[in-house]
Amino acid sequence: MRVIDSHTGGEPTRVVIEGGPDLGNGSMAQRCEKFANEFDHIRTMTIREPRSSDAAVGALLCEPLNPEHTAGVIFYNTAGYLGMCGHGTIGLINTLVYMGKISEGIHKIETPVGVVTARYLGNHKVSIENVESYRFRKDVCVNVPELGSVTGDIAWGGNWFFLISKAPTALTSQNIPDLTYQSLKIRRALAAQGITGEDGTEIDHIEFFGPSTLKGVDSKNFVMCPGGAYDRSPCGTGTSAKIACLAEDGKLNPGDAWKQESIVGSIFEASYTRNKDGGIIPMITGTAHICGETTLIFEDNDPFRLGIP
Repeated sequence: MRVIDSHTGGEPTRVVIEGGPDLGNGSMAQRCEKFANEFDHIRTMTIREPRSSDAAVGALLCEPLNPEHTAGVIFYNTAGYLGMCGHGTIGLINTLVYMGKISEGIHKIETPVGVVTARYLGNHKVSIENVESYRFRKDVCVNVPELGSVTGDIAWGGNWFFLISKAPTALTSQNIPDLTYQSLKIRRALAAQGITGEDGTEIDHIEFFGPSTLKGVDSKNFVMCPGGAYDRSPCGTGTSAKIACLAEDGKLNPGDAWKQESIVGSIFEASYTRNKDGGIIPMITGTAHICGETTLIFEDNDPFRLGIP
């Protein structure tokens, strides 16, 4: 199995370019369901240790359903499957450029939650027009052991997020262990108290915000991902969810720029437009770099052939 690794603002993406399962010719949502039901071992083999890590997102490259689209993709991590992944899409576009399959311009990418429009701007820079994003509930309180009552917004940016405007601990890299511990406790409390996304789906991303110390940057965040690892990038879907909340609070107008810093100092630029129904369509811009091209080997007698559970 051949893979190409990249990182988007420090967050790794592994694109499976050869040797993946045959998922048929259905929609990406149908193929994702088949992947999960029949080939989940491929997910664990390629993304779990010892061949990868909790921080990485996998991206199975697929033929698109619509021949006019550039590619289809199914994103996944050590915990399961992702509807969309912003940093992963930026990594995927740079991977396709590295492979010589695309160049500067607009590219339509099919995902399980809809078609994402990406524009390769050259010099590793990519803008993605994400799926429609929105806030589902505002000022939701959850009682969290050791932390007390925590208030946040529930928003969709391609994945479900619980966004907390004031982080319980200062957003510095030295505090990553504490932020990880606190965010996981909040996620468990949300599940235990039956607080979910609009369709009853688990809220599997927790996002803390605070001020950035960088000139011209609007905000800094810490994002906890489903696999239990924090996002090294500002998180494309998380920034989309943030943009939706800002728009619905009247704090960001269509076309206005928002710069989001990650916990490790990488930056995404964001803005939004409204579709014909008034929905919020975020635009996220970031850079990615290729860092590996690998053939994965799975020996029959390897006790961790399927990855470490």
